[in-house]
Amino acid sequence: MALDGEISVFSGFSRLWVILALARDIRGDRLRSYTVAGERIVVFRDADGRVAALLDRCPHRGAALSLGRVCAGVVECPFHGWRFAADGRNCHVPWNPDARRERLGATPLAVREAAGLVWLYTGAAAEAEADADNQPMPGEALLRDDVRLCAQSVAWDIHWTRVMENMLDSPHLPFVHRASIGRSLVGWSDRRMDLRWQATRYGADILSQIDGAPRDGARLSYRFPNAMELRIDPPGRILRLLAVCTPQSPDRTTLSLYTVRNFARLPAFDALFRRMNARIAREDRAIVESSQPAEVPHPAAEKSVRTDAPTLAFRKIYLQRIRGGDDA
Repeated sequence: MALDGEISVFSGFSRLWVILALARDIRGDRLRSYTVAGERIVVFRDADGRVAALLDRCPHRGAALSLGRVCAGVVECPFHGWRFAADGRNCHVPWNPDARRERLGATPLAVREAAGLVWLYTGAAAEAEADADNQPMPGEALLRDDVRLCAQSVAWDIHWTRVMENMLDSPHLPFVHRASIGRSLVGWSDRRMDLRWQATRYGADILSQIDGAPRDGARLSYRFPNAMELRIDPPGRILRLLAVCTPQSPDRTTLSLYTVRNFARLPAFDALFRRMNARIAREDRAIVESSQPAEVPHPAAEKSVRTDAPTLAFRKIYLQRIRGGDDA
């Protein structure tokens, strides 16, 4: 799609609110660069401490603004020193006091800080508030004031849809994760598993039964458009894993894992949870990266069975609402 009638961006992933980063990682004196659906984005805080984002591309000669610096809440390009405010407005053009700065702005993007996270809208900033049904929807655990949120990211060399479907898939657990989270299911695969996709306002809950009996323990949800939430919750405690699958390019995905907990809240414990998450991700990675084609195809192109119901439901959403909703 085109932003402000000028630049076509976020192909195949447009008009979506997506989780970008931990809010505490965006500091007033630093520029942070992210890649989403083929576009570099620079994120910073303005003079009032509000999070802001621009396409990481100076309109002058295309240099990465993220290589510059923050000066009193505005971004200074590293190449020729042009300066841009959070709304993209050009604030200064060195050596050219007569420049028509109103025509020399950068491209702003809508970002929002909510529940300890930074959310990005993959479309024109002016559109971000227009659709009341397409807004950030943090899970209830993230909205609590007694939880610790930590994060980690890794890049996988595969289309984001394959990573997303893996996060929603339960039948692979005793095979890929037989020594970790799938251990309790080893030896059970001759029984009948039923998985039901129950639509919700935020996406869907995935309900699981084995031989007609509901499975105890962790509960799995899909959070539109590109996240999975696993509710582990020990007795009397909150423990959630949020897996966010963000496209960098057609064959590369950023998998970001956010752990939410209301116990062991000291920052020193973050490393323990990151190690556990990293181990599970490593078990998945080589297998998912081997998938062909890299992007999930139409369901008729692959052979599926009853227990593929959740991944096929996501695939329909992807083909019709996410990729199908892109007019680029």
